[in-house]
Amino acid sequence: MRGFELVWGDMPFLLDGALHTIEIAFIALFFATILGLIFGVFAISGNRVLTNITRVYVSIIRGTPLYVQVIFLYFAIFPLLFKGGLPAMVVGSLALSVNGGAYLSEVFKAGIQSIDKGQEEASRAIGFTNAQTFRLVILPQAVKRMIPAFLNQFSTTLKDTSLLAVISIVELMYSAQIKYSNNFEIFAYLFVISLMYWVMVTTMNMFAETVERRILK
Repeated sequence: MRGFELVWGDMPFLLDGALHTIEIAFIALFFATILGLIFGVFAISGNRVLTNITRVYVSIIRGTPLYVQVIFLYFAIFPLLFKGGLPAMVVGSLALSVNGGAYLSEVFKAGIQSIDKGQEEASRAIGFTNAQTFRLVILPQAVKRMIPAFLNQFSTTLKDTSLLAVISIVELMYSAQIKYSNNFEIFAYLFVISLMYWVMVTTMNMFAETVERRILK
């Protein structure tokens, strides 16, 4: 019981870590969406160079663990590019964004390709340019269909933030590590933050299911 009493006393600190977790997840999903759109369009552009770039990007990101990507960016890539490297928060958010972007690029690709070709032809028949057709007709419909996938990706990214503890970002996992490294009540802290992650992810999944039901009506 002593462990859970300590956890209760440290709850404000853990809740602050949970807020950082949610903040990082939102930032990462925002930039992942931009990357996903860019590379999703590249994938269906018909340009061999852009298509191959997308294939390499998606293959590398999906074929390697996020944990390795975070360490590689923080300890190897950015120290070579910038003297002293970049702040852990920046690198962590970037790593999650690049990782999520690879998965969302496939979502964008599938969503755009799911729109009937007849709509594209009809848009051109009334005088829309290719850019206007994509921006005003194809993309809005595709995004509507992709919203559940976006929300699922947010849940995934939310859980993946725990890996950023390896570069000392004070999100929920690292907040717990700071505390139990001092009092050695590992079970109590990990048990409680597991429940906190579960509540956050379950809430997001319930929201995603609600949105999906309304979209499919």
